[in-house]
Amino acid sequence: MASEIKRRFTDAEMQIARETDLPELLSHLGYQVKRVGRFHTTAEMDSLRIKGRRTWFRYSQNTGGDAITFLQQFCEKSFPEAVEYLLTFHGKARDAPVPQPKPISQKQALSLPPRNADDRRVFAYLRKRGIAAQVIRQFLNAGLLYEDAVHHNCVFVGRDESGQAKYAGLRGTYDLDGPGFKGDTPGSDKNTGFSLPHDPRSELVLVFEAPIDLMSYLTLHRDMVNAVALCGLYDGALQTYLQAHPEIRRIALCLDADEPGQKATRQLQEKYQLQGYAVTVEKPHCGKDWNEYLQKRLCSRERGR
Repeated sequence: MASEIKRRFTDAEMQIARETDLPELLSHLGYQVKRVGRFHTTAEMDSLRIKGRRTWFRYSQNTGGDAITFLQQFCEKSFPEAVEYLLTFHGKARDAPVPQPKPISQKQALSLPPRNADDRRVFAYLRKRGIAAQVIRQFLNAGLLYEDAVHHNCVFVGRDESGQAKYAGLRGTYDLDGPGFKGDTPGSDKNTGFSLPHDPRSELVLVFEAPIDLMSYLTLHRDMVNAVALCGLYDGALQTYLQAHPEIRRIALCLDADEPGQKATRQLQEKYQLQGYAVTVEKPHCGKDWNEYLQKRLCSRERGR
């Protein structure tokens, strides 16, 4: 059956479809496309990576492919519908009418994972990462962190100014054999970050990539007041935070020390300085991020005893 479908299109038509420029296609479909280092991604799917502008991979779902498979998976199109759409996109439409892609749903309601009876695994996992017990309790008590009942992941909750949950990032508590699971809960709004309750007495906000980095920094510097984790490198959460708190005039960018993090730092520093903010940069003295730096400091203290 698959061979019959493919024979509907010439080799030249298939090549046109497969070699579609994905950043251009996704922008056309309504996604907010951004460049991160050598790759492209989108604000809506931070785990998506587009390499060489022709192939994509989504780490949170372990799937990937070309423009055809992207339309099949994310626009619910059949193989022939996807190829027909791409031919139309390139101005090579056939005579037959081409169905339009299904609109991208950006208003899907947030679906929080069910809460576990206790948070023991999350507490133990974060303590293993070097986070101070009082810092963990601070976020648990504020309703910004809990353990999910099914997979026992850390659930980092981002809330808007009214306290309503708008974002939830997941982090696996089992990473013995390598990097643990990471992902966003369906319906998460990347324009709402994971942040500390706002203190209007300070005009400074610190900006991190991940909630664990924010918690690591707070373990190292207990006097931190206002902070937000972008949960990636898209700065929508920072924009939302600044709009809600016009008294903020200073921004400290505390992103990862790796190449994508520092490239984003340079871009964001220029962007927000042009908007009139005083922007400083702080990065860990060693390691690729604040949690790695925290763990190295703890290890060096242990050796020094």
